[in-house]
Amino acid sequence: MHAILIEENKNLVWSQVPDPQPKDGEVVIDIQATALNRADLMQRAGNYPPPPGWPDWMGLEVAGVTSHAPAGSRFRVGDKVCALLGGGGYAERVAVPADLVLPVPPGLSMEEAAAIPEAFATSYLNLLIEGEMKRDETVFVQAGASGLGMAAIQLAKEFGAKVVTTVGSEEKAEFVRRLGADVVIDRTREDVATILARHPVNVAMDCVAGPDLGRCLQTVARGCRWIVIATLGGAPTNLDMGDFFRRGVRLIGSTLRSRANKTKAEILLGLESRFWNDFSTGRVRSILHEILPVTRAEEAHAILERNENLGKVVLTIPRWSNNSNNHEIPK
Repeated sequence: MHAILIEENKNLVWSQVPDPQPKDGEVVIDIQATALNRADLMQRAGNYPPPPGWPDWMGLEVAGVTSHAPAGSRFRVGDKVCALLGGGGYAERVAVPADLVLPVPPGLSMEEAAAIPEAFATSYLNLLIEGEMKRDETVFVQAGASGLGMAAIQLAKEFGAKVVTTVGSEEKAEFVRRLGADVVIDRTREDVATILARHPVNVAMDCVAGPDLGRCLQTVARGCRWIVIATLGGAPTNLDMGDFFRRGVRLIGSTLRSRANKTKAEILLGLESRFWNDFSTGRVRSILHEILPVTRAEEAHAILERNENLGKVVLTIPRWSNNSNNHEIPK
C-alpha cells in the first residue's frame, strides 16, 4: 500500500509501505478520507511523534470500509466506519483496535464522517468528562472557527450551555454565530480577559494558553474548570495564586492522543451513545472547510498553517496502482 511519509527536508512523499498486519481484536480499514488536525503539523515539524505501536505517518481520524474484522466484534467486512487513530491516517489502509472504530452515522458522507472522531472525541473528553459541563453553565472555547472549535461549540450548545468563543476575523465571527456561539470575541481587536470578565466562565477548553492565561483566570466563576489542551500562544504565563485559590479554580492539562486505548474507547462510546443520532438528524454537523485529494496535502497543511479554515480540512485517498515508485506531493 501507499502512505505519506515525511522526508528529512519536511517534503511529503506518497511512498510504498508495508500493508498493515492486524493483531487480535483489530479492524483493517480501507481508507477513503482522513481529516487534518494541528497535531499533523506538529508531527511534520518533528515535535509530536505518534504513540508506540502506531504507524509513523500522520493522520488521527479516518473513514472508510472494513476489509478485515475480528471474530466477535460488532463489525463485518464491508461496513462503513470511522475511527480514532494514534497515527496512520494518511494512507490507503490502517489497522485499528475494534473499540476505536465507530459506524458511520446514517446519512453522512465518508468525508463528513472522517471529520468526527478526533475533534468531537476531544471536545467530549474535555467538556463533559474533564470539565464536568452542566446545563446552563458558561463555556469558553478558544479558536471557535477551527475544526476542534466547531465541534466544541456544537456539543456545548446541544448540552444547553452558553458559549463564549474567540476568532480572528469577522468572517469567522459570522461562522461561529451560525453554530450558536452566544458571545464572540475578535482577538485581533478586543482584549479577551476584559470580555471574559463580563461573562464569568465555568468551563474552558483552551488551545492557546500563553501570557494572557493568568489574566483570564482572574475573571472566571468560582470553581471554574479550565482545561488546557495545547499552548499555541506559548507556554509561560503568570498566575496570581492567591486569587487562583480563592476562586477554587481547577487548571487541568489534557491530551487525547496519549491516553490508553481503553480510555479512548470509553470516550468514543459515550460520544456515540449521546450524539450519534444528532449527526444523522443534522442537529450536530461535521463542517468541512475544504476537501482535497491526498496529492494536495501540502496545500491542505498550508490552509491550517495560515488559520484560514472554517471547520475541517479533509483529504480523500484514491485507489492507487500498486507500484514501487514514490511520488512527491506537489507544493
